[in-house]
Amino acid sequence: MPTLHFKGKTFVQNHHLAVKYHQLIPKKELSLTDKVSLYDNLIIQGDNLKALKALLPTYTGKIKCIYIDPPYNTGNEKWVYNDNVSSPMLKEWLGQVVDKEDMTRHDKWLCMMMPRLKLLRELLAEDGAIFISIDDNEMHRLKLLCDEIFGEDRFIATINWRKVYSSRMDTQKISQDIDYILLYGKSETTMLKRIEFEQNKKQFNIVEEETEKYYRRRQWRKEGSNSRREDRQNLFYPIPMEDGTEVYPIRPDGSEGRWRGSLSYYNELKNNGQVEILNENGIWQIYIKQFFNNKSLQPPSTFWDNDFAGHNQEAAFEIKQIFGLNDFTTPKPTTLIKRIISFLSDKNDIVLDSFSGSGTTAQAVLELNKEDGGNRKFILVEQEDYANTITAERVRRVIAGVKTAKNDNLKNGLGGTFSYFQLGETIEMESLLKGENLPSFTEFARFLFYTATGEEFNEKLVNEKTGCIGESKNYEVYLIYKPDIEWLKRNALTLEGCQNLPKFKGKQRLVFAPCKYVDDYTCLEYRIDFCQLPYEIYRIQK
Repeated sequence: MPTLHFKGKTFVQNHHLAVKYHQLIPKKELSLTDKVSLYDNLIIQGDNLKALKALLPTYTGKIKCIYIDPPYNTGNEKWVYNDNVSSPMLKEWLGQVVDKEDMTRHDKWLCMMMPRLKLLRELLAEDGAIFISIDDNEMHRLKLLCDEIFGEDRFIATINWRKVYSSRMDTQKISQDIDYILLYGKSETTMLKRIEFEQNKKQFNIVEEETEKYYRRRQWRKEGSNSRREDRQNLFYPIPMEDGTEVYPIRPDGSEGRWRGSLSYYNELKNNGQVEILNENGIWQIYIKQFFNNKSLQPPSTFWDNDFAGHNQEAAFEIKQIFGLNDFTTPKPTTLIKRIISFLSDKNDIVLDSFSGSGTTAQAVLELNKEDGGNRKFILVEQEDYANTITAERVRRVIAGVKTAKNDNLKNGLGGTFSYFQLGETIEMESLLKGENLPSFTEFARFLFYTATGEEFNEKLVNEKTGCIGESKNYEVYLIYKPDIEWLKRNALTLEGCQNLPKFKGKQRLVFAPCKYVDDYTCLEYRIDFCQLPYEIYRIQK
């Protein structure tokens, strides 16, 4: 397989492993829920690379559908390279605006995308998929990068989306009407859903009055390749009409063609009511009725119909409808994101957007839930200052209802909740020695459990009273901790603590504590593996 090389690749290809875990700080005042929770719909404000790493303990392998709309790197977006990679060259890039004059802008873009895509892959469920919007500026490079990260055999399609309602009249060369959506699956188990009939009624748009079945017409005369008389001489024969006229398969250019099948097969179709004969401008036309029996079709790779997947003008109108003005550049239409989500997700799946912008993905999820009674969840990550004033505010308004909306569901409110989090300080073991930036019990438990076991952390299993922070395949895991340096100096695993552990369930107990006041024999008796904070946390169990 061809390999993509770019400046800085050797420094970023494993950078996602070096990114430190950060606390996720709940913001009750910015949330729209009675109880802030990481299992609610989420809006996270902060650098998306760090936020994705912070989501790993809870959501590794849990995300069914990822949609991202990263900077297209046109040179006009003024995006900034912000990853603090351990390399003198990349440190020189920090904080620099990337524009058209930047000779390394493609290298910087790839260095920005690579670690994020690797973390996104870890978050994907085995049967999940990622959709990435892009245009011509980075399309070919992104394809090679995704082949490397997800695997060339995991490429499913390049979707062509017509992003405009009509072609631009002021272009000097050619109207750029198309954006691309790269689609990759996590594994061979990724399966896209077939599109239900209602989404294809434009194609099968004729109703048979007797049966009320939908069908489309297809010429009985063969079209396209191998449609000449000499291609199949035996399929050139006359078909009698009611007025005595005999109709032959004549091609549009006047040359002799052929029918699709034999006369006996034609008569069989006619007897079954599948033939339709029309007189169009004095010319007899013979059609076959092709009924829509499967109720569904495979998703197309071309989104050309704006009614099917929306367009940019529609997206701009949506923003104006919700906020009364539109200062947001290049949002995506809700119709497009709903279409993407419906290809893949079921009613209880999780959808992630780590370049969330104006929050279209959240609205798309809520609209789908309103339409089919689903309970899909969204996770949005936005690092810009407008994470609250635009991204979250849009979600607040569509949940409550937009009175000027034309859509009844949106006008009356889509319903739902979300929890707002901000990226906090890093979780570092050395900070326990100094008492600086001590994480909360739950945040520390999330970090320890995932780091020690490699398995999903379930916040609902945390019991601060007993110290239990969850169970893995091999361990019951306990934590003796409070975010107080003086408390940490005075407390330890004691004999009383061993005796007060919950009833033994047959799994070894992994206990994290500042120190222990029991001997190894006691630990053996109570099936305890002791891990002293802040050092012994890298006990990865396969």
